[in-house]
Amino acid sequence: MSSLRPVGGTAPEILGLLRQWEASASEPEPLTVETSGSTGEPKRVVLSRRSMRASATATLRCLGGPGQWVLNLPPSYVAGLQVLYRSVLAGTEPVVQDADLAEAAAAMTGGRRYLSLVPTQLTRMLRDPRDLDALRGFDTILVGGARLDPALRAAAEAAGLSVVATYGMSETCGGCVYDGHPLDGVAVAVGAEGRVRIGGPVVFDGYDGRPEETAAVKQDGWFLTHDLGQLDDDGRLQVLGRVDDVVISGGVNVPTPAVAQRLLTHPGVTAVEVLGVPDAEWGQRVVAVVVGDLGLDAARDWVAEVHPRAWAPRDLVVLDALPLLGNGKVDRVALRAAAGLGGAVSTGSTTGDGSTTGDGA
Repeated sequence: MSSLRPVGGTAPEILGLLRQWEASASEPEPLTVETSGSTGEPKRVVLSRRSMRASATATLRCLGGPGQWVLNLPPSYVAGLQVLYRSVLAGTEPVVQDADLAEAAAAMTGGRRYLSLVPTQLTRMLRDPRDLDALRGFDTILVGGARLDPALRAAAEAAGLSVVATYGMSETCGGCVYDGHPLDGVAVAVGAEGRVRIGGPVVFDGYDGRPEETAAVKQDGWFLTHDLGQLDDDGRLQVLGRVDDVVISGGVNVPTPAVAQRLLTHPGVTAVEVLGVPDAEWGQRVVAVVVGDLGLDAARDWVAEVHPRAWAPRDLVVLDALPLLGNGKVDRVALRAAAGLGGAVSTGSTTGDGSTTGDGA
């Protein structure tokens, strides 16, 4: 059954509900959207129309005006939901991708054309000549949900694509920082502890039925994210990873995203996840889960060439593929089971697209 509380149903059903929601003469009841649940139990995020409008309006302004969108992300997650809501505000009809991108692009009639992807999708589309040709027809391609690896971005731009890396999450109505710069009305700060804070009208109302968890992350009008970052001299945000991406192993702080990024540069690796697993001797044991052809000794030596050897994985698991959620992010809970690893873990991931950050574009 289709609904906005929580958001669920087919794309046409949700689009119809959003049109009614937007047309309401008075402020309607907020919608709720579930987080991806990539690290555990999903939460329902409460988003008002005011916040969704602020986000969608700022996005359209940043991109140069309203246009037509292709939807090939799950509409119940915030990135896909925003594709539909931006279409409602723009008065355009989104094209839902049922087959390949080329077919969806051929059905477009709008003057300006937009697309929202996760990096894994972009990686695969660059390898397909028909998809690549279709991608060249979009004015802007938003890429979010995970860190956009510089090499992937360079490959996309070399192919003639206009790509924008987005940062945001369900709690900020999706992407609110584009290529490191906040959208109009959005404030970004980094606290003394290095955690990224986001302010402005795009911030969510709270977690449905979870007042204590809401109070823990909404402080003095700011949303306190679980990401570490820094601001350049020009105010550009660099996201360094999640707070829980640092594993303490044998008394050494190991930043798992850095280890994952290094392993991904190995010619035999196509995807990798680096985990911190409880260990009686080390406190936490660093484990690499890779897709590709790589052994433990070679992995340790590869990491140690550029990082302290104490950062190198002590175990390695090879899988045919990393388990993904419907929105293209690594399913970290399923990964533990697939890799035969029990217990709570801290995780840094790279799926050919960089470390996981946020929920969508």
